[in-house]
Amino acid sequence: MAGAFPLKRVFTRAHLSVLALGVSLAIPLFLTNARHTLTRLETVPPGLVALGLAMVALGWTFNAARLRLLCAHIGHRLPVASALAMVVSTEFAGASTPGGIGSALAYVFQLHRRGVHSAQAASLYAVDHLMDLAFFGSAFPLAVIGLVLDGRGARPLWVALAALGPLAGGALLIVVFMRAPPRGRRASALMARWFRLSPERRLRHARWWVSFRSTVRTTMAMPRARLALLYANCAGHWLLRYSILPLILAGLGHPLPWSYLFLMQGALLFAGQLSMLPGGAGGVELGFAALLAGWTDRQTIALSLVLWRFATFYWYLLLGGVVFATTMGRQRARADGI
Repeated sequence: MAGAFPLKRVFTRAHLSVLALGVSLAIPLFLTNARHTLTRLETVPPGLVALGLAMVALGWTFNAARLRLLCAHIGHRLPVASALAMVVSTEFAGASTPGGIGSALAYVFQLHRRGVHSAQAASLYAVDHLMDLAFFGSAFPLAVIGLVLDGRGARPLWVALAALGPLAGGALLIVVFMRAPPRGRRASALMARWFRLSPERRLRHARWWVSFRSTVRTTMAMPRARLALLYANCAGHWLLRYSILPLILAGLGHPLPWSYLFLMQGALLFAGQLSMLPGGAGGVELGFAALLAGWTDRQTIALSLVLWRFATFYWYLLLGGVVFATTMGRQRARADGI
């Protein structure tokens, strides 16, 4: 099933990525004088950029570790280098497609090419994101408390609501999805009839659905020590990624409350999912400028936005594109017996 995923269709629209990059760069450059922003970029310490990219790379290793843990649970051994390449490729797929839909397709597709059934691969992706929800569900309330206790940050509590709302909605959707199998089966049957699937394909679809839910349940029932290790790797990834912006602002001489920046990035992550451009281009930049407007000057906002997006978006496209092309090429060669 995963072999039929339309990856080529997803990634042939390169003009979307080019347009997204153009929009993403245009907004910070025109927040202030473009020449002034470019001039200030030349004064940024190279070590600051290098440290941000190192944090991204370390975050990828945490994700690779949790991917290997999930694969080991279903009896599939995944080498460290292969897991890291899959993580970087998946990040590129998410950054280069609207709404990040490509990440799920690439995740399932790559595991399927390595011998994992597509239903199991999809279930591992679901469990991976359940861990994300568990982390944010525990981290966001702590960030809200920190924001309230911080003497500088009492006013933007609506940012916390903007971040917590989608989180609660996603958790509720997953609970309903997993605890209402009759309704899920009925919805699946309706979709099968809508797409006019043959009885044989409907049967395969029903078996796929049962395998998916079964793997999710068994994976979530893994020993507590392994679940704790999975959560720790998830937390390590997100804490590193969400610490890049505080690091950049501190390096530019404008430190802001970490709790506010953490909640702000959560809200921007959700806003980016609603954008019609890859990487949430446009919506993320405008939201970034609006949420920092009361905290620092426009020149610093523009400069920090370029640096932050370079580490968390442009770099995903640049390095991730190379790794994605290499990984896909090798897997296709193995599939063809070359």
